[in-house]
Amino acid sequence: MLSVGDAGARLQQTCALTGSTSRLRYVSGRREEALGRLGLARVRDLLLHLPHRYLDFTRVTTVAAAELGADATIVGTVDRVKLKRPRPRMQIVEVSVLDETGVLMVSFFRQPWVADQLKHGEKIAVSGKVTFAYGFKQMRSPFYEVLGAPGAPAAPAVAEGRPAGSASAAAGAPGTPGTPGTPGTPAPDASSFARVLPVHPVAEGVSPSWMRRIVSCALADAGDVCDPVPVELVCRHGLMGLRQALREVHFPHGLAAAERARRRLAYDELLSLQLALLTRQRIDLGGVEACAHVTDGPHLAALLDALPFSLTSEQRQAADELLSDMAAPRVMSRLLLGDVGTGKTAVAALGLAVAADTGTQAAVMAPTSVLARQYADKLGALLDAAHVSWALVTGATPAPERARTAELLASGELTCVFGTTAILSGDLAFAHLTYVVVDEQHRFGVNQRLALREKGPGADLLAMTATPIPRTLALSLYGDIALSRISERPHPGAGVTTRVIPSENADLAIGAIQEAAEAGRQAYVICPLVDDGDDGSELDEVPESAKSGAKRPHSAQSTYERLSRGALSGLSLGLITGRMSADEKDDAMAKFKAHETDVLVSTTVVEVGVDVPNATVMLVYDADRFGLATLHQLRGRVGRGELPGEVFLECAAKRGAPARRRLKALEDTSDGFALAELDLRLRREGELLGYRQHGGVSLRIADLAADKDLVEAAFADAREIAAADPDLSRPEHAPLARECRDRFGAYFEERG
Repeated sequence: MLSVGDAGARLQQTCALTGSTSRLRYVSGRREEALGRLGLARVRDLLLHLPHRYLDFTRVTTVAAAELGADATIVGTVDRVKLKRPRPRMQIVEVSVLDETGVLMVSFFRQPWVADQLKHGEKIAVSGKVTFAYGFKQMRSPFYEVLGAPGAPAAPAVAEGRPAGSASAAAGAPGTPGTPGTPGTPAPDASSFARVLPVHPVAEGVSPSWMRRIVSCALADAGDVCDPVPVELVCRHGLMGLRQALREVHFPHGLAAAERARRRLAYDELLSLQLALLTRQRIDLGGVEACAHVTDGPHLAALLDALPFSLTSEQRQAADELLSDMAAPRVMSRLLLGDVGTGKTAVAALGLAVAADTGTQAAVMAPTSVLARQYADKLGALLDAAHVSWALVTGATPAPERARTAELLASGELTCVFGTTAILSGDLAFAHLTYVVVDEQHRFGVNQRLALREKGPGADLLAMTATPIPRTLALSLYGDIALSRISERPHPGAGVTTRVIPSENADLAIGAIQEAAEAGRQAYVICPLVDDGDDGSELDEVPESAKSGAKRPHSAQSTYERLSRGALSGLSLGLITGRMSADEKDDAMAKFKAHETDVLVSTTVVEVGVDVPNATVMLVYDADRFGLATLHQLRGRVGRGELPGEVFLECAAKRGAPARRRLKALEDTSDGFALAELDLRLRREGELLGYRQHGGVSLRIADLAADKDLVEAAFADAREIAAADPDLSRPEHAPLARECRDRFGAYFEERG
């Protein structure tokens, strides 16, 4: 049990977490500015700034024993350092490292400063992948640590592709964890250096060695903190204590301990996010009056009779969940996940009829005018059969028609409106809006979704997406929303064959497009850029290792012009991009649907919702520039009818390259959720959904691909806590409430 003095000291250190990093030893001037550029303004930010890599010097091997193709750590003596300039703007530092068993050749590309930092006779530890070339074992741009010259004081200088600073700046402070020795002592040998060395992300002005020293100071000043997580939850999940986790994650006794520590901190982050989401929901819905909808009325019965197919078991389950929520006297927030062609629209349509049976109104918001018009085309006939009035509003709606729609909405004579963000404008007011559908909801900002819902305070919300989302990501980002999922297709179609082709074989895809046109079919050609003036900044964030190099991506405009004059000059081509006006996009899409054009050259504006069963071939240029989920969505545009589809993914990378291996997953599976799991392993969660671009808060510690069990645990634990203490007002939850607000304060602010 803690004494009063111990408890007071622990409370004091907990309060120090919110203090500025400038209060720490060694932090001032350039270092304070560098920490600021890394977003490390407070002591707690620094403690949660985790190493992105560890150098395991507990398993040092020799040059002779180092296994080719595997990572290794080798300690040796610098024999020769040479700076080469094989061509302009290309600098290579070659270092030969000797140990008692042989020579290791180490190369540093575009890092000329390494030549000044490594000296003949110094003892050095290097860690990286071992290869073989020109008769020697090699390492390219490894992490390294200077252990010192024999008989000289130790002067560590960790490097990770950037200058490590002066010897004095890099030297470890006496007694500081993570430094190899103290000034004035003999240089350590490999056995005395046997430890795990953390490598933190750094910025110019603070080296990795200095970062370790500063973190060590932060741990000394504020590492003995109070644990905000209830002890029963820590024990339930077998988690490491917080104080131990903070020390082990930065200066671990071993790699296993470092991972256990990271998982503890990841759980804290996930639990705080889940509680913040639930608090945000409580704030947003506080004081609103929910509508208990009528779910057994004549409009719903008529719409079910009008459906041209029977609902699948998964559709029925999703429909039951939807109707149950709408009938309850509480506000619904539900996310409907469904792969391409699984029939989410039919489920959403049931709610439109329910609103009519209740005598209220509904709104469906889509991200593009093309998709909004398609909703009107597909559901309009069903609503007519169910005697439900509806209208379409986009940016292209003529002023007189828009004014008439606004009048009918305000009077309550119009039940349902389909539209884009145009329905958010002030001139459209609902008499009684109780059901809101937001399709491809991640394409809208938080404020846009909220603005539509505010047109009907207390309205039930159904968010939908055909972008496959792993369950862990859905629980993390939408923890305040109930989930429904549909994976089976009611009409699977004839299927799609996907092929990854190198650039030199793109004529195979062009030939398939020509053959399809001769048979009376149509095709898509997809490009990542709109025109040649684009810099590519709007492309999906794909790992650099998964891209095919420096080749400039294709643009839709230049590709349209090139194909129109060249290989497809005998066909009718259309062009559609996100920068075209709503009228232009609608016109291009209408011509393609009517088969007035044979080939539609497009950006990803056709990624979702576009339904042209006669289209059977798709060519995607620079496929390595897109995320796997986006490519899966795109290929869902073909093979939707009775004829099979062909998709060609053009990529400049050679066979066996990372970009080709990544795209091969699309050849191997048509399961969108399996691809989404793979995409999540390749990219951060914010990149996967464009989350950062839409006002969300990205996770810093948790790895949603590796921490599935923690996501599920945090999701369940947050609901258990919120059920017993919705506003976290109990004394035992006060530290947890403070932690939630400190990590995700944006969720607690009033929205404008």
